[in-house]
Amino acid sequence: MPLTPETEAEILRRHHADHWPAGTIATQLNLHRDSVVRILVQAGLPTLNRIERPSAIDPYLPFIRETLAQFPRLRASRLYRMVKDRGYPGKADHFRHLIARHRPRPKSEAYLRLRTLPGEQCQIDWGHFGHLEIGQAKRPLMAFVAVLSWSREIFLRFYLGAHMENFLRGHVDAFTIWGGVPRVALYDNLKSAVLERQGPVIRLNPTLLVMAGHYRFEPRPVAVARGNQKGRVERAIRYIRDAFFAGRTFKNIDDLNAQATEWTSASARERRCPEDESFSVGEAFAQEQARLLALPENAFPSDEVKAVSAGKTPYVRFDLNDYSIPHDCVSRTLTVAADLDAVRILDGQAVIATHPRSFDRGQQIECPEHVETLVAHKRAAHAHRGADQLINLIPASRELLTQATERGEPLARTARVLNELLDAYGVAELAAAIAEAMARSVPHPNAVRLALERRRQTRDEPPPVAVPLPDHVKRRDVPVRSHALDGYDRLMESDDGQD
Repeated sequence: MPLTPETEAEILRRHHADHWPAGTIATQLNLHRDSVVRILVQAGLPTLNRIERPSAIDPYLPFIRETLAQFPRLRASRLYRMVKDRGYPGKADHFRHLIARHRPRPKSEAYLRLRTLPGEQCQIDWGHFGHLEIGQAKRPLMAFVAVLSWSREIFLRFYLGAHMENFLRGHVDAFTIWGGVPRVALYDNLKSAVLERQGPVIRLNPTLLVMAGHYRFEPRPVAVARGNQKGRVERAIRYIRDAFFAGRTFKNIDDLNAQATEWTSASARERRCPEDESFSVGEAFAQEQARLLALPENAFPSDEVKAVSAGKTPYVRFDLNDYSIPHDCVSRTLTVAADLDAVRILDGQAVIATHPRSFDRGQQIECPEHVETLVAHKRAAHAHRGADQLINLIPASRELLTQATERGEPLARTARVLNELLDAYGVAELAAAIAEAMARSVPHPNAVRLALERRRQTRDEPPPVAVPLPDHVKRRDVPVRSHALDGYDRLMESDDGQD
């Protein structure tokens, strides 16, 4: 078990101030003597009253030191196996304590303080500030932080995620707020900046390179594990956590960004400038702003562009939600272009739908016109199917449907009624009834129904049944004629005579 810093400090104090030997320190602090010796050796100080005795590890020390010099992070368990194979007779636990005395200590590295010229450099990084729950969605709250290296001017903007589009939006918003562009932008190994790194060979994100060409700045990744090279933005993120975000309440991300803009333009600019404490960050930024590169005429596009497939239903899926499209755009590949406020759906170059963006999940965002048009199309399609079926069987019905529609009759209702009469009376009877109605110049389904009833009564037939009945049921379904009641009266008279 590793010793705590407090225990290590106590060991060193007892050894140097009170001149306690290692055994006494181990007994009084309830530690193993080898642990005490290891702390003293790692401190670079020789122990007092130490009697050097021959050890079984002595013949292997040259090999151990040479191996540790080449591989300083090699584990003691692996080094033990190497020495064991070369004849070392000791046990693994004792070997681990001995190795601690001979393992080389890392050298402390000194850093030069990096100074830049006004307008020369900015440093950019993401900071993670927890999550936001929006409806059923849980989204990461990421802070895009950019710092001008000379004046320490801070740009702060919160986004729901650190994906590439938000990375681009952060640059565009920062350059717009600053009113110019620094000549160099420093990054660490963000995926949005560095795609691949093999030694000195670096492959930058092509989208970042396009944006850098648009704004004419140089994207420059820092060396691996060299946080000091972009220490200004690292300290700015800590400063934001402590001075701005801690204990802050906000309604939504828009409210949080409004508060961040007010804070960076007021409180953050009032602190002293580290380059020259005789003036504030705001005063230094006013001097540096004149040294920035001019902004191009147009801002770099930062919309999220994604190809989506529309299925049989008039919706496309984007960012965990469904957005409606016109019904005649289904079963094809479309393009979604979205910013933080709106989602536009394109078919080629034409915009076919625009919706407010939702950061919830599982929502169905609809345009009322899309739904109403689909419903009307379905009704019209149903009417046309019924009319086509009727015209195919009875060509003369085309003229009746045409004239009925011209008079204002709904096509769907007219076709439905005529198809019901077709099922009840058959093709021949309906064709004759339509001809009679047209001869009377009454193109209406009620005229056709009256003609069918007159023809049925003339033939003295029962009313038709909509659903065809089996033959054995038809044979039993015999019309019953009502009898005259005179016979019942005569029976009553004969009964009265007997009484």
